[in-house]
Amino acid sequence: MTLTDSLTRPAQARKTAGQSAPPRESRRAWARRAPLLPALIFMIVVTQLPFVGTLVISFMRWNALDPEGKGFAGLQNYKEAVTDPQLRSSLLTTVTLTVTVVLVSLLLGLGLALLLDRKFLGRGIVRTMLITPFLVVPVASALLWKHALYNATYGLINGSLTWLWSLFGNDSPPQPDWLSSLPLMSVAASLIWEWTPFMMLILLAGLQSRPMDAVEAARVDGATTWQVFRYLTFPHLRRYLELAALLGSIYVVQNFDAVFTLTAGGLGTANLPYTVYETFYQAHDYGQASAEGVIVVLCSLLVGTFALRTVSSLLREETH
Repeated sequence: MTLTDSLTRPAQARKTAGQSAPPRESRRAWARRAPLLPALIFMIVVTQLPFVGTLVISFMRWNALDPEGKGFAGLQNYKEAVTDPQLRSSLLTTVTLTVTVVLVSLLLGLGLALLLDRKFLGRGIVRTMLITPFLVVPVASALLWKHALYNATYGLINGSLTWLWSLFGNDSPPQPDWLSSLPLMSVAASLIWEWTPFMMLILLAGLQSRPMDAVEAARVDGATTWQVFRYLTFPHLRRYLELAALLGSIYVVQNFDAVFTLTAGGLGTANLPYTVYETFYQAHDYGQASAEGVIVVLCSLLVGTFALRTVSSLLREETH
């Protein structure tokens, strides 16, 4: 063996080992990912395939009342959806309902989170009771508000008004029909009751992740409670407020249970999901309903993109 061979053979061996390493690492990576494949396939079958079917139907002229007219419609369904005054009205209702519910839920959730961030006797019981509305089934929550609270004859709200009225010696207390007089606000109130605990949990997590050494230093320097909240707590909660608002918007935009149960879409409370329901089940226009559904999905994806960016920024901040 020459000196040249002794020098070149280790280099060739290292080169051969380097060439065989990537396939081995690739097999290890696939071995780690293989258990996730059934869940991934199940998710694609359950979520993506129906959406692809909806997307295909949205380009078709398909009305169950006119079976002979079935065929390819191109973008006609989308043109009718965009120019439909009922859909534009439901879009405005959806925006109004979403903004109202999210803003009020955020404010109430922030107040409750600040309350639960303090130590007091029975805090665990209070926290459990405040979370309970979020755990109620949405349809059951809407039925509770419709019959137990809003009912003009035996509802809790009118019963409380009657009791207060009697304290002042009046014999004819007001008995307003809340679902008829304030339909949109009635739907918003039930959704606020349902989603305030969700906002509270996110903001409470943000409060408990803030650096307490900075807060203690500010209090030692003579900062008031308002100054600590304004200059330390609120800037720290900004990302959590954005996350709560975006996630709440995604869910409230897609809400169907409250509108269907409380008002059945009447009196100007029909939002985008209820309009899609009417087009599909009442007008039996499957192509038009599919186009409207795709529009709703695109709007939700737009909001969801901002939510994912906010979550990513939060994770980056936590790692740093």
